[in-house]
Amino acid sequence: MKNFKELRVWQKSIKLVTQVYEITKRFPDDEKYGLVIQMRRSAVSIPSNIAEGHMRTTNKDFKQFLSIARGSCAELETQVVIAAELGYTTEL
Repeated sequence: MKNFKELRVWQKSIKLVTQVYEITKRFPDDEKYGLVIQMRRSAVSIPSNIAEGHMRTTNKDFKQFLSIARGSCAELETQVVIAAELGYTTEL
């Protein structure tokens, strides 16, 4: 596969980013520079690392970037739990 855009995991992660942006629009204004920015950065990091890793020249490098993307997934999952605990969302 020559283009990272053909990867299903990349495509799904782009949809996740869109969902995160839509959901965080509804968060309180005082979270604009707190949880909102953290969740958006974590979400954007996922497809970004998949794409960057795919463009590297070795499988070892690609695996490393996939590992970073997995870490961002865990980070986002934690932030979603926090948002739910604070009553900001029940989605995702």
